[in-house]
Amino acid sequence: MSETVLTFDAVLFDMDGTLVDSTSGVVGAWNVFQKSYPTIDVHHILSSAHGVRTVDNLKTYCGLTDPVQLEVLIAQIFAEAVRFEQAILSSASENGGSGIVLLPGVNPIMEELASRRHLPKALWAICTSATRSYASSALNIAGVPVPDAFVAAEDVQKGKPNPDPFLLGAEKLNVNPKRCVVFEDAPNGIRSGRAAGCKTIALLTSHSREQVEAASPDYIVQDLTSISIRALENGVEVTIKH
Repeated sequence: MSETVLTFDAVLFDMDGTLVDSTSGVVGAWNVFQKSYPTIDVHHILSSAHGVRTVDNLKTYCGLTDPVQLEVLIAQIFAEAVRFEQAILSSASENGGSGIVLLPGVNPIMEELASRRHLPKALWAICTSATRSYASSALNIAGVPVPDAFVAAEDVQKGKPNPDPFLLGAEKLNVNPKRCVVFEDAPNGIRSGRAAGCKTIALLTSHSREQVEAASPDYIVQDLTSISIRALENGVEVTIKH
């Protein structure tokens, strides 16, 4: 086994599919929403919606796009996004579901980053397509420590695959995005990281290798068990095991 060692100013993590697994809750939430929007194709949504903000998925799949009463519509979409994500939390452990859990390899990385809180420089951020309320709950349930910076769906006007989430994450950490590495599992998230100018490391936790390769990440690993991170005085050292 060979290793590639890289140094960055900061690390930007996606959440769902990268740090935590909430698949059972997402499936349950779409099944709940099918009662309100009977024309949606849950199977198709589950194969293509991952990594995109809930508000954007609702616009696409639930027909919430009427431009006439725009302010009312926006409020409706965000209200439905909150309802959807609450359904994820309540559905995650139902019918034998595993709940919201840490993915393999996450715990040692989180322990390393959390142990370096005394360092003067911010080192890591979570940049998620989820709302702040849901993401905070999911991270707390899974036991992920509070990051140095946090970007949620409502913090940007344009979500992934646009670069805005990762650009804002780098800005909050006061670093150049070109000196950041993004960890992502979804093709839309990989494209977002690339558009922001970051190095991208893709995980094969939610999509096929062919789908991930189509997004052109810099590196591909199975999951975070292939990654080790060491906090430095002014950045992070990332080791990729091939």
